[in-house]
Amino acid sequence: MSHPLPDSAALIALAQRLETSGYRFITPTPLTHQHVNQRPENRNAASLRDVFGWSRLIPESMLPVEEAQGLLAAGILERKEDGLKSRVRFSSLDNLLLVHSAFPTTDEDSVFFGPDTYRFAQSINRHLQGTSHPINRAVDIGCGTGAGAMLIAVARPQAQVHAVDINPKALHFAQTNATVAGLKNMECCHSDILSGLSGNFDLIVANPPYMKDTQRRAYRHGGDALGADLSVRILRESLDRLTPGGSLVLYTGVAMVGEHDPFFEAVRGDIDHAALAWTYRELDPDVFGEELLEEGYEDVDRIAAVELVVTRRPA
Repeated sequence: MSHPLPDSAALIALAQRLETSGYRFITPTPLTHQHVNQRPENRNAASLRDVFGWSRLIPESMLPVEEAQGLLAAGILERKEDGLKSRVRFSSLDNLLLVHSAFPTTDEDSVFFGPDTYRFAQSINRHLQGTSHPINRAVDIGCGTGAGAMLIAVARPQAQVHAVDINPKALHFAQTNATVAGLKNMECCHSDILSGLSGNFDLIVANPPYMKDTQRRAYRHGGDALGADLSVRILRESLDRLTPGGSLVLYTGVAMVGEHDPFFEAVRGDIDHAALAWTYRELDPDVFGEELLEEGYEDVDRIAAVELVVTRRPA
C-alpha cells in the first residue's frame, strides 16, 4: 500500500523547525528499532525524537489541535486507533537532516535510511578525500533519500550532481532534502539506472537494495542470485559511462554461500580489464543476520557489506 506524497513545503518547514531545535537522530537497524520501541515505557512519544525518529504513537494531547490538523492535512501525520503517528522520519547524517519513510517500512514505495546509508556515506567520503580527479559531473543511482548525491554536492560545490531513482517518493524526499540543505547543484530525476541520463560521469555512486525480498519491495529487493542481480546490472551499465579517470563507488550487500561470493564472481570478468583499476573489500562481514531466517536464505552463511571501487584509467 502507498499513500499520497506529503506536502513538500510542509516537510521543508518541519525539517527547518527540527534543525532549529537542535534535533538529531541516528537511525538503527529495523530489528534494533523494533526492540527499543517494544519496551513498555517507549509505547508513546514524549519528544520530537520519539515522534520523528522512533516513529512512536503521539498522544492527541501532545500537539495543539491546529498544529495536528495542519500536519494531518499535509500528509505528514496519520490517525491511528490509539493516537497519531508520523508517516516520515528525519535522520541525521553529518550536518545534514534527511526525511525518509517512517518505521516500519512496509509500504512497497518506502524510502529507506539506516546503517547501510552510514556505511555508504563513509565509502563516498573516503573516495572524495582520496581522489585528485576533478569531479564536474556525478550521479547517485537509486538515490533514495539523496544522501549520496548530497554528500557529493556539499564536498564538490562546482559539480553538477544528479540523484536518480525509479521511485517517485524517493525523488520527492531527495528534492526536499536538497532544498533543506540549500544545495543548488543537485538535480533529482526519474531514471532506471542511467537510462534517463545522457553523457558520462566523473563519479557514479550506488547503494542498491540487495536482499531477496519475497514481497519484491523496491527498496529491499535486489533481484535474483540472492539479491545480487541489481548490483551486477548497475556495475555493467556504469562502466562505459565513466570519464577517463572517473570512478564507480558501489556499496552493496552479498549473501555469502560457503566460500563463494556470488556478486564478485559475477562481476570479476567485467572489471578485470586493462582499461580499469579496481579495489574490492568487505566493510562488515555480517549484517542483517535475522534475514537468514527468511525464505531463500537456507544455504546462506552470512550477508556481508562490501565496497567495490572501479576507476577508468586515464587515456
